[in-house]
Amino acid sequence: METKMELMIVVTGATGQLGRGVIDALLAHTPEASIVASVRNTAKADDLAGRGVAVRHGDFANSQSLAGAFAGADRLLLISVDKLGDEALRLHRRAIEAAGNAGVRQLLYTSHMGAQHGSLFAPAKQHARTEDDLAASGIPFTALRHGFYAESCLQMIGEGLALGELRVPEDGPVSWTARADLAEADAAILIDGRPNGITPPLTAAEAVSMAEIAAIASEVSGRTIRHVVISDAAWRDARIAAGMPEIYAEMLLGTFSAARRGDFAATDPTLERLIGRPPKSMREVLAAALKTSA
Repeated sequence: METKMELMIVVTGATGQLGRGVIDALLAHTPEASIVASVRNTAKADDLAGRGVAVRHGDFANSQSLAGAFAGADRLLLISVDKLGDEALRLHRRAIEAAGNAGVRQLLYTSHMGAQHGSLFAPAKQHARTEDDLAASGIPFTALRHGFYAESCLQMIGEGLALGELRVPEDGPVSWTARADLAEADAAILIDGRPNGITPPLTAAEAVSMAEIAAIASEVSGRTIRHVVISDAAWRDARIAAGMPEIYAEMLLGTFSAARRGDFAATDPTLERLIGRPPKSMREVLAAALKTSA
């Protein structure tokens, strides 16, 4: 992965986990002077500034701030916001419009492998609509079809792993993919500029079900972790009773509904080609997580 020409690369959401990972990968292959971190709170990016990265204030809710954050950008990574519904779409549209006004030459967007209008997983529908907005913008774009974050899986089942029982709805195989691997791939595409349009699914090499995750977790932890299938309603009600807002319980339930339809089962070698090594497997992710929590 080598820089062919000096470009200005702007990364939004640069103080988030994915954004920091992308900047780390960029710094390994491109001059720090060519990297800009666009953040809502510049005080949280002091460490990036200390590494030679230019830090600019950029808030998707403030078009004026985005004009300054995106000025001079050749390639811009638009990291999708952690919001649901129309709010997310409005914020993405504002960022796309600002990118067009700034003359950005290529806009990269962190989409999802399951992006489709008919998805049972609400964020996947949002990603599909933002991809439509990108296509209508006239800006050359790349929709990065990220595999489902393995870290999201750990958040969903962390309590069950600790208790020794995964009580989950019926599901289907998911190609859970480590965020760090995706950050490295995003950086590679930012530097190279290809592919344009929608990428193949950027995934780990294997898709696994919750039953398989329970079996793997049992093997790597040395203790029995049971897999118990419960109804959708029982799972949702348990999450709400534990304090989760209903809108998020419904959203996460959609993960299982879409998975059993096969929406997240695809695997593809593109991620491995981009990072030059096999992506982390769910076994590796679980082993690291269980070791940390031991």
